[in-house]
Amino acid sequence: YVTRAFLELPDFAACIAQVLERGERFADISVHSRDRIAELGQAFVQDGQTVLTHGWSRVVSALLIRAATVHNKHFSLVILEGRPDAGGIKAAKLYADAGIPTTVVLDSAMGHAMESVDLVICGAEGVVENGGIVNKIGTFPLGIVAREMGKPFYVAAESYKFARLFPLNQRDLPDMGGGLANLHFVDTTSWHATTIRPTTPKSRPPHRDESMDESERETVRGLVHLPDHVNVENPICDYTPAKYITLLFTDLGVLTPSAVSDELIRLYQ
Repeated sequence: YVTRAFLELPDFAACIAQVLERGERFADISVHSRDRIAELGQAFVQDGQTVLTHGWSRVVSALLIRAATVHNKHFSLVILEGRPDAGGIKAAKLYADAGIPTTVVLDSAMGHAMESVDLVICGAEGVVENGGIVNKIGTFPLGIVAREMGKPFYVAAESYKFARLFPLNQRDLPDMGGGLANLHFVDTTSWHATTIRPTTPKSRPPHRDESMDESERETVRGLVHLPDHVNVENPICDYTPAKYITLLFTDLGVLTPSAVSDELIRLYQ
C-alpha cells in the first residue's frame, strides 16, 4: 500500500510525497485498529484471572494494559521468556511498570505454567486464509498445550495482517530469512554465567548478528561449545492451525477462525 506509489506516479517528487502521505495514513490506521482491538479484547479478561502470553506484541500489550489501567481489572500475567531475542522478558518490564503482577517462565515450561492460567492471548505476524496464524516461534506448541488442557487461546491482530496464504504445515511457510546469524548457548545455571561481571569489550555477551572469535568465546563464562559438525536451526516463526485458536480479536470485530476467509474476500473485492 505504501511503497507501490512508484508504479502509479511517474514523477519522483510526487512519488515521495505520496509515499509519505500513505505512510502517515497507515500509521493512523494502525493506532486506531490497535485501540479498537484493545477495547474489544479486554472484555475477555476478568478480575482474578491469570493470563498467559508469548513474546512482544503491541496490540496485546495495548489490550492488557487497557484492561488493567482503564477498566481497573485485577489480574496477573505469566509471560514466556521469548528466546532467542528475550522478547517476553523485555515485555515483562512494560507490564510490571503498568502495575500488572507479572511472572516470567522459560519457554520450555509452557506446559507446566498452563495448569495455573485461565486463558492465553498472543499476537500474530500474519493471519492466513484458513484462520490459522503465523507468529513468533513457540506459538504453535503453545496452542497445542492450551487446547489439550482446555484453556481458551485468543489471538489479537489487525486486519491488515490478513494474508491470502493457505499453509497446511510448517514447510508451507515462505522463507522468512531465518533467525540470528550466530546463535550461542550459555549455561545460565552455572556459577560463572550468573555472576555479574564488568562489561568490557571482551567480556560482554554476544549481541544480535555478532560473531565471536576464539578469544572472545573463552571470556563468555558458561558458554557451551558445540562441535562444528553440529547444525543449529533457528526458525523465527511457526504456523498455528485454526483448530487451536478459540477467537481472533480484530478491528473488524471478534471473529471465529472460520470467518477469516469471508473477511479476506471482502477486503480483496
